[in-house]
Amino acid sequence: MIRLLLVAAASPLYCQTYDLIPKIAPQGGVVRIHGSGPGETARMNGRTVRLFPQKDGSMLGLMPVPANERPGKYAIEIFDKSAGSVQTSEVTVRDAHFPTQNIIISKRLSELKPSPGETETVAEFRNGVSDVRYWTEPLVIPVSGCLTSPFGVKRLHNGKPTGDYHAGLDQRSPAGGPIRAITGGVVKIAREYNLHGGTVAIDHGQGVESIYLHMSRFATSEGTVVQKGDVIGYAGSTGRSTGPHLHWSIYVNGVPVNPTQWVHTAACAPKKPS
Repeated sequence: MIRLLLVAAASPLYCQTYDLIPKIAPQGGVVRIHGSGPGETARMNGRTVRLFPQKDGSMLGLMPVPANERPGKYAIEIFDKSAGSVQTSEVTVRDAHFPTQNIIISKRLSELKPSPGETETVAEFRNGVSDVRYWTEPLVIPVSGCLTSPFGVKRLHNGKPTGDYHAGLDQRSPAGGPIRAITGGVVKIAREYNLHGGTVAIDHGQGVESIYLHMSRFATSEGTVVQKGDVIGYAGSTGRSTGPHLHWSIYVNGVPVNPTQWVHTAACAPKKPS
């Protein structure tokens, strides 16, 4: 777990303080805003997130750092319910030095179009924030396979820049291998799509969500409450996929963030020359 660091309150009106954990965060990271007092929202670089009451009486909010956030110093300002400023503290965003990765895909895959409503449904899911917290730490890894593509890499298709970065992790998994929920939550999407393939999306509450793509079949349905480690589907190569594997992402308040903050998986060994 990340060690708590005390940050002094900026305003003498409130005795309580909120900790920023960590105070130096990489691109793709998450800053936890934790403490007690009248704070209800926090803002950084134009993005506002909610703070939620926890079982111990404290408040917690999660501020995502986008993978393309410019490195530098940023203010995080905390507000009460009347939009009065409670505290202003500073965090530093550091360059994660994401590499570039070229993916070879067929003409058929490159020309795939989203299913009707696919883009809109996934966007609506990402932008939703629910009040009930289901997630608990530590999170579990959904499959045991090695990592073939890390978070944040700048993607090229057949040597041509796509303008996108990889918003999750790709892990090897044999076709039909079980995929498990990283923590508890409510299944919001369990559908077949053209681009994402077999897709399950789970709302873990209070701004944390996860999505799992390219499944061969489902083991859950929309509206189901799942527990950490429950099998939610089976690996495949559906949608825009070049072979059996799992792509999965964690969203924090709508922003894809690096899952390796919570789970560890080793990179696959490089192929030996033939």
